Amino acid sequence: MKVVLLQDVKALGKKGELVTVSDGYARNFLFPKNIAKEANAQAMNELKNAEQSKKFKTDTAIAEANKAKSELEGSKFVMNAKAGTSGKLFGSITAKEISAEIKKQKGIDVDKRKITLSSDIKTCGVYDVEVKLYTSIIAKVQVEVKPL
Repeated sequence: MKVVLLQDVKALGKKGELVTVSDGYARNFLFPKNIAKEANAQAMNELKNAEQSKKFKTDTAIAEANKAKSELEGSKFVMNAKAGTSGKLFGSITAKEISAEIKKQKGIDVDKRKITLSSDIKTCGVYDVEVKLYTSIIAKVQVEVKPL
């Protein structure tokens, strides 16, 4: 019997997959616990629509990430911070501050956890920063820190 899984089942499949199981397993275990439903025309149509929806969302996210990458790639963000006479900052520049600066200058909302710093920014100067926009889509930007 073919069934569509409504939940992940160990050693059987993931949610939304179409699998073949024995009639007894389906009627006595999967159906009573609402783990699966019979693969009739309506269920197959819902499965197909869900897959198309997921693909559309993924394609849209990739397109947005590529657009943001083209805007960000090679950009230079100038940030001012309090520093001593030797150029050492009082504190440091964090990913959260860089994210806020990107949002302010370019209007692109980037999560602070997606910003990769090669080292802590504790002195004035120019730093290379990677911004992960989507899986395998990374924009490289520069952050210049100037003393106030």
